[in-house]
Amino acid sequence: MTDATLPADMNVVEISEPGAPEVLVPGKRPVPEAAPGEVLIKVAYAGVNGPDLVQRRGHYPPPKGASDLLGLEISGKVVAVGDGVGKWSVGDMVCALTNGGGYAEYCAVDARHCLPMPHGFNQLEAASVPETFFTIWSNVFMGAKLSRGEVFLVHGGAGGLGTTSIQLAKAIGATVVAVDSPAERCKVCSDLGADLTVDFREQDFVEIIRGAYKGADVILDIIGGENIAKNIKASKPDGRIVQLAFNKGSKVEVDLMPVMLKRLTYTGSTLRSRTPENKAEIRDSLALNVWPMFEQGKLKPVVSKTFPLAEAAAAHTFMESAGHSGKIMLEVCGDI
Repeated sequence: MTDATLPADMNVVEISEPGAPEVLVPGKRPVPEAAPGEVLIKVAYAGVNGPDLVQRRGHYPPPKGASDLLGLEISGKVVAVGDGVGKWSVGDMVCALTNGGGYAEYCAVDARHCLPMPHGFNQLEAASVPETFFTIWSNVFMGAKLSRGEVFLVHGGAGGLGTTSIQLAKAIGATVVAVDSPAERCKVCSDLGADLTVDFREQDFVEIIRGAYKGADVILDIIGGENIAKNIKASKPDGRIVQLAFNKGSKVEVDLMPVMLKRLTYTGSTLRSRTPENKAEIRDSLALNVWPMFEQGKLKPVVSKTFPLAEAAAAHTFMESAGHSGKIMLEVCGDI
């Protein structure tokens, strides 16, 4: 089933060559078709995420068969349904996790990775949800099994992953310690419910969390570098450390003896490389456990700034400045 008004071509933003933000340039491409098991979405808004920056630099190639365009999360309207799709119909408003292709007016997506727009959300807010919530829910809650009463330490608390983590952790009853800098970003964390904030430029998070709570049960890190050894020190016995990025490097010398003595679990993952079936499992768990919290007003995405699609380069520059809090978004077709 296909919307009869679909155009032949669409506006996109392409990578002219690996490099700095200015390599992102507007272009034209044919509108993709919905293959079996897929839906085609007219894109209202798309999120800008860390993996987009890495792919733009030439270090994060898309999976085989995926679009080479950036954009891992979108919101919009279903305009075509491929064979074998029973859940969605033309006209449905959804948000979706993609394998790429979000920096375009139309994007074909695995139907199993779509979710309905949460009640009360606008299309901009809905587009800011999939990438961070799939990532945090699968790693911190399904994987590390953060639970009520535990102490959760999150680095980069004011960023997209951080603001998602703080809200989810508080919603399930965990104690949250957020690490960030400067004071304005720490305030963002406090306003979202963090029980304690640490300005890493002024304070030692290891001393503070060990002094206040005798350590953390679960740690989420995107920094790497010297944080790797510090996180091991900051963990309680039987603690779980989740590594989702290495902004300060992944090659370090570290004493692993405490990992054994404390019985620590150290893990990490990338979302894009997971199988479609695994992403569908995460989607189902979000629908069951997280979407009701959206409906009840317990969770709200934090959007920092929105750029027009044609200004994707400016959006990347803004993200690389590291001065934002929450999500950076692209307005593609706008409210549909």
